[in-house]
Amino acid sequence: QVQLVESGGGSVQAGGSLRLSCQTSRYTWGHTCMGWFRQALGKEREGVATIYNNNGRTTYADSVKGRFTISQDNAENTMYLQMKSLKPDDTAMYYCAAGSSPKWVGGWSCSLLGNEYRYWGQGTQVTVSS
Repeated sequence: QVQLVESGGGSVQAGGSLRLSCQTSRYTWGHTCMGWFRQALGKEREGVATIYNNNGRTTYADSVKGRFTISQDNAENTMYLQMKSLKPDDTAMYYCAAGSSPKWVGGWSCSLLGNEYRYWGQGTQVTVSS
């Protein structure tokens, strides 16, 4: 059974930090690509960060490079998104996703395109105030 459950969202001031968690079922963890996506009110969904479970290779959106870190705990079947130096523009509903296959881009890596992922969590809200 595919199951993804996000947690860790909340309200912080600009410059603050949050860590999101995505608890998955063992079945979901078997999918090689997982990632974090976000959708702000009135905007399209965008990829934030992805991770290839097999080799740990990560991919980030330019807007979060150097501020966000995606990681995984294989023993706990959990994926994380550590967010630092948050900005008001980071305000959005954050979703974890799984069910995509890696692609060769100078090495195997996972896409930031949401339509390539089959399974989604219910989302967790992140609000950053100025």
